[in-house]
Amino acid sequence: MTLTTTARDAQTVIAGLRTGLYLKNEWIDAEGGKTFTVENPATGEVLAHVADGSPADADRAIAAAGAAQSDWAKTPPRQRSEILRRAYDLIIERTDDLAAIMTAEMGKPLAEARGEVAYAAEFFRWFSEEAVRISGDYTTTGDGKNRILVTRVPVGPCVLVTPWNFPLAMGTRKIGPAVAAGCTMVFKPAAQTPLTSLALVQILHEAGLPKGVLNVVTTSKASSVVGVWMKSGIARKVSFTGSTEVGKILLTQAAENVMRSSMELGGNAPFIVCADADIDRAVDGAMMAKLRNMGEACTAANRFLVHRSVAAEFTEKLSARMSALQVGDGAAPGTDIGPLIDAAGLDKVQDFVDDAVRRGAKIVVGGSRPEGPGYFYPPTVLADVSPDSTLMGAEIFGPVAPVVVFDDDDEAIALANDTEWGLVGYLFTQDIDRALRLGDELEVGMVGLNTGLVSNPAAPFGGVKQSGLGREGGKVGIDEFLEYKYLAIPR
Repeated sequence: MTLTTTARDAQTVIAGLRTGLYLKNEWIDAEGGKTFTVENPATGEVLAHVADGSPADADRAIAAAGAAQSDWAKTPPRQRSEILRRAYDLIIERTDDLAAIMTAEMGKPLAEARGEVAYAAEFFRWFSEEAVRISGDYTTTGDGKNRILVTRVPVGPCVLVTPWNFPLAMGTRKIGPAVAAGCTMVFKPAAQTPLTSLALVQILHEAGLPKGVLNVVTTSKASSVVGVWMKSGIARKVSFTGSTEVGKILLTQAAENVMRSSMELGGNAPFIVCADADIDRAVDGAMMAKLRNMGEACTAANRFLVHRSVAAEFTEKLSARMSALQVGDGAAPGTDIGPLIDAAGLDKVQDFVDDAVRRGAKIVVGGSRPEGPGYFYPPTVLADVSPDSTLMGAEIFGPVAPVVVFDDDDEAIALANDTEWGLVGYLFTQDIDRALRLGDELEVGMVGLNTGLVSNPAAPFGGVKQSGLGREGGKVGIDEFLEYKYLAIPR
């Protein structure tokens, strides 16, 4: 792979990718040689034809993972650690290539794609270090008659399902702890963005991941493949990032075989700006929390709840910053905001804005899609948004910032918690007492205090309520892939 920075060079790199299924360390065609197309959302051009896996292919993949589990679980922790460290080094070495692939298939600007590469690589480095720190316990019973020896063992073959919006980071965030813990895997990347995932698989292959540990089935029919894995009786865990609706289906399927489950689901993040907030800092945070990945992130600020006394200033400054952004092909120099992922995503965002306007919202900037090819939507700020607008109770997944005013802290918390989701909340205040109090009262798994960025491989990522189960990253991230085993030993 060679360093690339342009759309044309991205096609060159993509042409060098293996685009088949990856089973037992071999690249093979899907059953019947079937493929599906991957398109550039900025231009509509076809980037590649990727193997379209079938239920039969899924059967072969989970069988391979099951057959490899016993030997893989016995490998020394240092060996697993060094595989992840080599993969980390290769990702960093190929930053520009991976960024170019990512920009081509999902649209984010190249600079932001490079940032994701660095973020994604850190999960491999972090879990390479955690692999050699899996600990247990030794003690005696209260009556002194028995010894208690507690060990940690791999949970077993894992089903990994990732979304399209962070195609590299979501892969490393799941594969990293599974490898570190000694679990084999079946992996289904998103159909919109399989190319970045396939590039990651090639890197793991080069890093020395043994035969059968990672088995990958790309497909345009996700349920037909993942359903086979969930019903197989071989898989012992599922780790899914995606919509709450699909997560509920997988949890129902997991219950059939009592599988361990990690679910990172939808979000509806409140962004609270208190009367005493540093407004310039709040606007900086809003730009980061709202516009990362064009707003197509479960952590994206979804509802801007601003104290009435500072609402006009905040809205004016945010609108000025957002209106100055350049919308265009992510591969083009100077682009700040790339396209949304597809036509359905674009239509949904426009419908949300139209609904808010019908309910009395005022468009400050943006508000309508441009003419021409590609799934572009301009950065949009809406003022005087009614709390009963559809976008207040849904995940926008686009560059739209609805501003709602509040008059006191209790009202802010009531508005913030009035949702079925609870992934992340953002809070801007210069009063430490208020920060701690409101931070405690927010019904979320993560709080960004005077910052618009919460994601970090060293921190436990996850939510409460219908935003999911379990945590990814941090010291606890590997726990999701380990079971406790207790040995009772007479003294």
